[in-house]
Amino acid sequence: PPPPPPPPPPFFQAEDGIRDARSSLVGSEMCIRDSLDILTSRGFIHQTSDLDGIDDLARSGALIAYVGYDCTAPSLHVGSLISIMMLHWLQHTGNKPIVLLGGGTTRVGDPSGKDETRALRSIDDIDSNKESLKEVFARFLRFGEGSKDAAMVDNADWLASLNYIEFLRDAGRHFSVNRMLTMDSVRLRIEREQELSFIEFNYMLLQAYDYVELARRIDCNLQMGGSDQWGNIVTGIDLGRRMGTHQLYGLTCPLLTTSSGAKMGKTAEGAIWLNEAQLSPYDYWQFWRNTEDADVGRFMRLFTTLPLEEIAKLEALEGAEINEAKKILATATTALMHGQDRADKAAETARLTFEQGTLASDLPSVEIAAGELASGLGILDAFVRAGLTKSNSEARRQIKGGALKVNNTPVTDDKAELSNRDLSEDGVIRLSFGKKRHVLLRPI
Repeated sequence: PPPPPPPPPPFFQAEDGIRDARSSLVGSEMCIRDSLDILTSRGFIHQTSDLDGIDDLARSGALIAYVGYDCTAPSLHVGSLISIMMLHWLQHTGNKPIVLLGGGTTRVGDPSGKDETRALRSIDDIDSNKESLKEVFARFLRFGEGSKDAAMVDNADWLASLNYIEFLRDAGRHFSVNRMLTMDSVRLRIEREQELSFIEFNYMLLQAYDYVELARRIDCNLQMGGSDQWGNIVTGIDLGRRMGTHQLYGLTCPLLTTSSGAKMGKTAEGAIWLNEAQLSPYDYWQFWRNTEDADVGRFMRLFTTLPLEEIAKLEALEGAEINEAKKILATATTALMHGQDRADKAAETARLTFEQGTLASDLPSVEIAAGELASGLGILDAFVRAGLTKSNSEARRQIKGGALKVNNTPVTDDKAELSNRDLSEDGVIRLSFGKKRHVLLRPI
């Protein structure tokens, strides 16, 4: 006789036909029927290839879904967090998530959403980035050898050893150039008269082939990604049909912008990175704390595990009270990414800094050689090295606008120098850009 099915995961209980998914991350609870219910109710779904087919798999816990992440930088940014949360919810409703790292496709470069060719990276850089990316996913997914445990694979395992002639014969013959030219990643480049290299033109083939390989190796049946990946996803579904895999499906999430139209995860200071090495937990908390009023409820649904009933109450707050909801959003998102202790510490640092005006020792800091203060550190150089401005010229402009401060005192002279006289009792110098960005200079 066949072996009995494995027991359900500990966060997964059946009660009157309703599955009660209890998040192991921040302790929130919510009753749901299946994966698509929660993805729909929280605003994750933009397009699907076959909603009923995906729903049938989800209800039986048979979804094996993957999202691909190219290794173009040592950290993902907040824009990738929506797809990570989709994988999280799929696992917490009894399905299997797969993280595909693009050790192979990063060597080519995805043209989607780009007006120019990505810079080609060395194999060493790609491998280094790949290792750095891995630390994020363990915060959101449970990895292991179980049937519902998350898996992490690298497409270099099959792409790096491909024989080009065999690949063209086995897979390339199924692609229509006519159809490829209609895909957004290609069509928009051509319409804008921007060059599209032949190596980028091949990216679509490689991503489609990834889907076929995952279907063969791990029985994967769902590819997810941002809406800019829709053309690549449906191409993979079609290639799977032509190469004899089981039925494959696709699902995309919206590419988010803020209510003011800004791209999600992009600020004037740069990308909002997920890895602590690229962005401190405090700065990560501050990013969410500064969410626009109109986005609070939407971001809570997408980027936290707070119950929908609680979110509905918080997003209904008005006036100054909405700031309390923003603090809850910031703490919940930071707890998922960096742990509850770091989130609470970031919230307390912000409270001391902004509500009491106290110098909080947990503010982001930059170390400088003690000798530099002894000989005098130029004010422009100090703000650039603290990461508060990108260049001396920008620092000079901000001084003229009254935006830069040292120890809460506005800087008026762009030729001023910092010295040991500027050190506080705690042995640091506080640099500020506006009211919300602060960095401590620490002499060593």
